[in-house]
Amino acid sequence: MRLKTLSFIAAALPLSAHAQDVRVAVDIAPVHSLVSLVMEGVGAPDLIVPQTASPHDHSMRPSEARALDQADVVFWIGPDLTPWLEKSVDTLAADALVVNVMTDPATKTMPFREGATFEAHDHHDHGAEHKDDHKDEHDDDHDHDDKHADGHDEDGHADHADTHDESHDEAHNDETHNDEAHHDDDHHDAHGDGQDPHVWMDPDNAQNWVAVIAATLAEADPANKAVYLQNAANASSRFAQLDADVRARLAPIKGIPFVVSHDAYHYFEAHFDIEAVGAIAASDAQSPSPKRLVEIRNTIEQTQAKCVFTEPAENRDWISAVAPDVGVGELDPIGFDVPLGPDHYFETIRALSVSLANCLRD
Repeated sequence: MRLKTLSFIAAALPLSAHAQDVRVAVDIAPVHSLVSLVMEGVGAPDLIVPQTASPHDHSMRPSEARALDQADVVFWIGPDLTPWLEKSVDTLAADALVVNVMTDPATKTMPFREGATFEAHDHHDHGAEHKDDHKDEHDDDHDHDDKHADGHDEDGHADHADTHDESHDEAHNDETHNDEAHHDDDHHDAHGDGQDPHVWMDPDNAQNWVAVIAATLAEADPANKAVYLQNAANASSRFAQLDADVRARLAPIKGIPFVVSHDAYHYFEAHFDIEAVGAIAASDAQSPSPKRLVEIRNTIEQTQAKCVFTEPAENRDWISAVAPDVGVGELDPIGFDVPLGPDHYFETIRALSVSLANCLRD
């Protein structure tokens, strides 16, 4: 069964029920976990981006492309996280119901933090302000009929991948590339002025998406509607427990300065009221410039940061370059080695709090 392509559930049309035929594909492991939770007892979704791969620049394998091509429903964060996937979604999943969870009106989004040490931004204020703006914009933007292929234009999503690639190429081909300040300016331009796509790091967003996922699947597979909706309702207590557990674990280490290797934790920090003093690499995980490394090293010294957090399978040369005498921990925004399934999201978020507490506590 192939379904009409749309951007989010508010635009979905009534669909026929063929429970055994519904195939679901998901971009990254944390969102796959949320879909698995809703589908528990009915089936399991296919994962497009392996846990061991970076969502920023993965190249799909034939089996992943096939899963996307065969999908009746696709859930993904959207092109801000995986610009390379947008064309494949538009072509391989052209007849599928495509749900971009980042553009759901209830999703809280925040701008990219600027600079290595985020001086110009207070993420709590920006998050609250943008939540209202984002909702207002999407009340108009998502009046879809058959706009999946071109409906991203108003948000700048359709041009994101091209803009990123062109800006990145210009930065590396410019004759003045060796000038550190110029490199940092081009690196910011490559980011664009959009929103930070690591939106799953806020459990409030994840909980909202569970409801969106359940409503989408109930529409696509009415025979199992009761199961999807009950699974979503049961998840509420899990999110409440997750929030309580993580807040209790982080309470003793609030205010202790730390640095992350990749600025992927803005939403987690804002939700749980902690904040990194800097990031070695920006949100898109590109290699930092020499100027940025110097800035981070100075920040570590000035703030007496207790820990620098790397990520699984990451090059740790940056860490030794900026913080040879500082504690090193590991944070994993994707759940690199957490088993896939309904528990994956909750265990991934809990693991972040455990790693932070273990490195930062006295």
